[in-house]
Amino acid sequence: MSGGSIIEEIMGYGPAFLLIAVRALAMIETAPLLSSDAIPQTAKLGLAGFTAYITFPSAQISTWDLTPYTLTFIFLIIGEGIIGIIIGFFLTIIFSAFTTAGQFFSLQMGFGASETFDPLSQIENPLMGQYLNLVAMLVFLSIGGFRELFITGFWHSVQSINIVNLIEGREAVITMMLKGLSQLFLDAIIISMPILGTLFLTSLTTGLISKAAPQINILSEGFPISITVAFILIFATLPFMVDTFSRLVDTGFRTLETLYIHIGGQIGGSQ
Repeated sequence: MSGGSIIEEIMGYGPAFLLIAVRALAMIETAPLLSSDAIPQTAKLGLAGFTAYITFPSAQISTWDLTPYTLTFIFLIIGEGIIGIIIGFFLTIIFSAFTTAGQFFSLQMGFGASETFDPLSQIENPLMGQYLNLVAMLVFLSIGGFRELFITGFWHSVQSINIVNLIEGREAVITMMLKGLSQLFLDAIIISMPILGTLFLTSLTTGLISKAAPQINILSEGFPISITVAFILIFATLPFMVDTFSRLVDTGFRTLETLYIHIGGQIGGSQ
């Protein structure tokens, strides 16, 4: 085989490779931890290219026209970006349950006004939300979250769906996203309820004490009590939180797998 024919063959795979790389880059730009501005954009581009190179042989390439610089190809690029955004955003929703749980009881323990900029989530976050966000990050790393992200989240997606499949199975995608958003607040309530409920009882108790003994300065005594109780509860319930977050992440990846199977099977059956 001549050198010219090898180059032509490589260039022939270029448009398909670009589509997969766009999906990988969109997922990296929205996925937990990887989307942080602390990671250089050059590293994200390199990781997207390497991910596309590894997954390219098993990718489901659309049968549409892949001729570059055409309107159809531009729409395919946009579609691949949408698929990557859906994968990354869905996992970010799960990841945000811990941050939201910290925001729920920060006000009750007296840290409601102590918001600082969180470089991971790129938002103003109460101290307890930022603390639980760091805990979630460590748990995500310890359970092999990145391995699952690139194998279950991305590799299985390029084997199962493309933008054509996604459009035809859009109802399942919309249902998954809506359930994920509603489940976020439910999971945050479940994680924070032991601390939130106990702090409510603590506030109720201090209020009754202030009525029974008005000479006690409840403003100066109530905050240290609430903070101490909250820290004790966080220390006691941290194993429960870690186990809950591990199950949430695992459930999220299983949900993505189910979506891939549903869309792939549905489209395959209709064909």
